[in-house]
Amino acid sequence: MIVRDKLYIGGAWVTPSNVDLLEIRSPHDQSVLGLAAQAADADVDAAVAAARLAFDSGPWPRTDPGQRQEVIRRFNKLREARADEVAAAISAENGSAGWFTRAGQPFLTRQANAYLKAAEEFGWETVVDPSDESVAFDTIVRREPIGVVAAVIPWNSPFSAAMAKLAPALLAGNTVVLKVSPENSLSMALLADLFHEAGLPHGVLSVLPADRETSEYLVSHPDVDKISFTGSTRAGRRIASIAGEQLKRVSLELGGKSAAIILDDADLADVMQGLRFGALGNNGEACILQTRILAPRSHYDEVVAALKEMVESLRVGDPSAPDTFIGPMIRRDQQQRVIDYIKLGIEEGARLVTGGPEVPPGLEIGNYVTPTVFADVDNGMRIAREEIFGPVLVVIAYDDEDDAVNIANDSDYGLSGGIWSADADRAMSVARRLRTGTVTLNGSPMSFDGPFGGYKASGLGREYGAVGLTGYVEHKTVTRQR
Repeated sequence: MIVRDKLYIGGAWVTPSNVDLLEIRSPHDQSVLGLAAQAADADVDAAVAAARLAFDSGPWPRTDPGQRQEVIRRFNKLREARADEVAAAISAENGSAGWFTRAGQPFLTRQANAYLKAAEEFGWETVVDPSDESVAFDTIVRREPIGVVAAVIPWNSPFSAAMAKLAPALLAGNTVVLKVSPENSLSMALLADLFHEAGLPHGVLSVLPADRETSEYLVSHPDVDKISFTGSTRAGRRIASIAGEQLKRVSLELGGKSAAIILDDADLADVMQGLRFGALGNNGEACILQTRILAPRSHYDEVVAALKEMVESLRVGDPSAPDTFIGPMIRRDQQQRVIDYIKLGIEEGARLVTGGPEVPPGLEIGNYVTPTVFADVDNGMRIAREEIFGPVLVVIAYDDEDDAVNIANDSDYGLSGGIWSADADRAMSVARRLRTGTVTLNGSPMSFDGPFGGYKASGLGREYGAVGLTGYVEHKTVTRQR
């Protein structure tokens, strides 16, 4: 059993204000994985004070951008050397299947490298070519760090969510207080160890596992200059109101209910192989998953039958087992939430194709859900409109491409989506019409070089690459006489 009885505040492991430790339990069998300290308001005050001092008086914001990049490179190499340990820690805490957490390690490298490339090419101070050649002055644009960043992340993909914020914030010269979910206390302590070893100066980073009340205290703190949040749309609205009242910079990566449009010329075998990952990856606990399956009416029964066969082929069980595809939900309340949605789908009149509200036999002790597919779903049903965050798919029929686009866009969300077609130009034409932040064609991986984020209730701002880096800088214009 792992015991983490201290908090990482300002670059040091210190005794927390509340010495009571939280039990971190396995979602697979409820065994105790470890004990971990949790932050309270006093610990937030200490972390923000350290970050404020480090930003106002320390070397980090004034360090050459190339030196800041070297710290991120060192962190990346240290993490790569312990990739199996990182993957196992996340899998144990979250219930994420081992294949998913192991596959995520190269993605973390790509994510960091994309930010590093953007930082290398960013142009931290540039002279702008004049629009009027008669002017007698130069225009210099500087990109400078914002200040103290409060970064708040969810539990489902903690390393990826953390690096989506830490990499650009630190590369830009900001100091950061990272608030993580209590469920991830052990894996995020490992992240703190790695950053400490990478050589961040004192005060630049704190990592605080804490509850929602402490999170709100952090984002409301008067010495925080920017809030970067990933989580539910409901929580995002609350954070946006706090940021608006205090005129803080804010970026929000929120929920999704993304559509996968299967066009009538798509190869169903390829579609099913792609949707295994694109609709059911990470146990269905991911905001980008394409859980609304839009099938042409002319091929509807064929698509439903293929989905049934694919979903029933996926092994559910111990996330550490090599052949497990879907593990348990992270918490008992999350398990119940998903089961309640399955019951709601039945009540709404959707046709249960496979799965259902019963827990898989033999897995009653864990937080397990039976992967479920609903057919004959109307896009107005709650199971088609609300984010379930579990292995539940709904299949909606459409008449033609216009109808498919209208259904896909008829959502409060706009985070992700996918198009499946044998004709690349046709798929691209449909993709251009979707009101969503990212679109994958025929199961293509997401890019870390392009911006990631959502339309509508899926958030504000963008992460990844140069656009993501821009979210962590202020722009200063200096003019000088020639």
